[in-house]
Amino acid sequence: MKKYRKELVLALIQAVMFYLFPLTAGPTDMMGLVVVLLFSTFLLSLLLGALSRAPFKYAYPLLVCALFLPTVPIHYNATALPHVLWYLADGYLGLGVGCLFRAVIYTISMKNH
Repeated sequence: MKKYRKELVLALIQAVMFYLFPLTAGPTDMMGLVVVLLFSTFLLSLLLGALSRAPFKYAYPLLVCALFLPTVPIHYNATALPHVLWYLADGYLGLGVGCLFRAVIYTISMKNH
């Protein structure tokens, strides 16, 4: 459990964003809420890609989708269901950027040693 602390913390933050953050939004704040959730998904995925060495990190965007799906009947309606594809794409984009960042930093550090 201690070995995967970073991954668990990031997944917990993602869950909080999906389940608790919408409670702070009013009925007219939905577009802003979508932007904030997409940005947080990208940022958390980027952090995971940059910080994690776990091989299962590539499944994180699928976990994001699984975390989002139950929020559709809780906070939204069926029209929010296609958003799961946005979170999947956003998660993989952030993960890819984070992995690229990690690889660049590793390459630079290897050249300096």
